[in-house]
Amino acid sequence: MALPSRSRRRAQFAVLVVALVALAWVVKEVVEELLADGSAVDLGLLQLRLTHNTGVAFSLGAGLPTGVVVAVTGAITLAIAGYAWSTVPTMPPVGVLGLAAVVAGAVTNLVNRAVDGAVTDYFHTGWFPTFNLPDALLTVGVVLVVAATLLPDARDADAASTR
Repeated sequence: MALPSRSRRRAQFAVLVVALVALAWVVKEVVEELLADGSAVDLGLLQLRLTHNTGVAFSLGAGLPTGVVVAVTGAITLAIAGYAWSTVPTMPPVGVLGLAAVVAGAVTNLVNRAVDGAVTDYFHTGWFPTFNLPDALLTVGVVLVVAATLLPDARDADAASTR
């Protein structure tokens, strides 16, 4: 029996979030193992260099107690996830992917901070603060959501496919 469209969209969203969180967590674990000795790996444009951020974006709030940062980012993550859950049924597929990436990035960083007391960052450019895969998911996800919202072709194509 096929799921109704709303339920199918939400199920796809949930599967995407879980898959992206799992991928980001596995990458974190592999990088931590690879760079446990303090070394760095040169990937050309990027370097893998292990750092830990006790603050939020760009180390803001690094002096705050971990519990406060976890509580505030947890509340924000919950609000974003709630918005995504209610919006997913009416979003075009690219928007669903974007929302899943945003929620997965936020959840992964939240869990990382709750478990380790800091977020593990590892992508280093030399000209931009060191970041991680969940940060990249957040950024790409926002771009996809904005594109899905602003580009009429994305909405029209989705509307035509559900008729």
